[in-house]
Amino acid sequence: MDQQSVQFGKVAVLMGGRSGEREVSLMSGQGVLAALRARGVDAHAFDPAERPMDDLQREGFTRCFIALHGRFGEDGTVQGALELLGIPYTGSGVMASSMAIDKVMTKRVWHAEGLPAPRHVLLRRGEFTAEEVDAIPGKLGLPLIVKPAREGSSLGVTKVKSAGQIQSAVADAMALDTDVLCEQFIAGDEVTCPVLGEGAGATALPVIHIVAPDGEYDYQNKYFTDVTEYRVPCDLPAGEEAAVQALVVDAYRVLGCRGWGRVDVMIDGATRQPYLLEVNTSPGMTSHSLVPMAAKAAGTSYEDLCLELLANATLDYSPTAGGAQ
Repeated sequence: MDQQSVQFGKVAVLMGGRSGEREVSLMSGQGVLAALRARGVDAHAFDPAERPMDDLQREGFTRCFIALHGRFGEDGTVQGALELLGIPYTGSGVMASSMAIDKVMTKRVWHAEGLPAPRHVLLRRGEFTAEEVDAIPGKLGLPLIVKPAREGSSLGVTKVKSAGQIQSAVADAMALDTDVLCEQFIAGDEVTCPVLGEGAGATALPVIHIVAPDGEYDYQNKYFTDVTEYRVPCDLPAGEEAAVQALVVDAYRVLGCRGWGRVDVMIDGATRQPYLLEVNTSPGMTSHSLVPMAAKAAGTSYEDLCLELLANATLDYSPTAGGAQ
């Protein structure tokens, strides 16, 4: 029997799911599955949208690699199910996952910890008027960003360039979530930085500078085109990469993230102040994805990255007696 099969046992790669990011998740999952199998891991595809979660226990799975994105996969729900089943999993635990997917809650934590994030206005379905929406450009300036509070992959995101666009942008985002975030637009450099590990041991991978056509790094340009430029090693002015890395590690730690994640940042073009946008606790692992790109720049292959993440799979709580690990 292969050494990796002995070390990890029977591994489920959770992919697909029920979120708006299902298509991307299937691509991520197939990549992870192939990588693990190539390294001798007894890995199997498992789609929670098509099978009950307790099949994992019945079929003897001993560890899960979560390649789900968005709701029901990145928001603490699957993590909670795996806690109940006692099956270790990759990535952040229940609370960190549920906080990180909620962009408003994430901002509240970061602001409370004194970390920089763009100004914002929260709209809750049924709790605002058209007049209040019309007033938002006056508060945040133009352009501004409107997005659902709990979606990923830029789903439902609109860059509002004129006051006349605000109502339709809010309606589009509200179709995907009960909470909508209207956010100050930071003009400058868009960067992202993956983080591996947990607590004091968390470390940042190289920063990636994202240069998208007309600055539109949307769902299509993220996954299905080759027109976006990813500069890694990045081309930021001296000292800025280290500053961004230190900031994202702080942002990751205060949310209690573990295993891996990716933090998105905008650097103000005028002041060079970095602003935290959001953290992804189950980042993409597709051919266009950024964590594998940064890992490669640091000398780690896609396959080795998958093995490292799987090796660090764990639980919030010990399966015995409800005690913390």
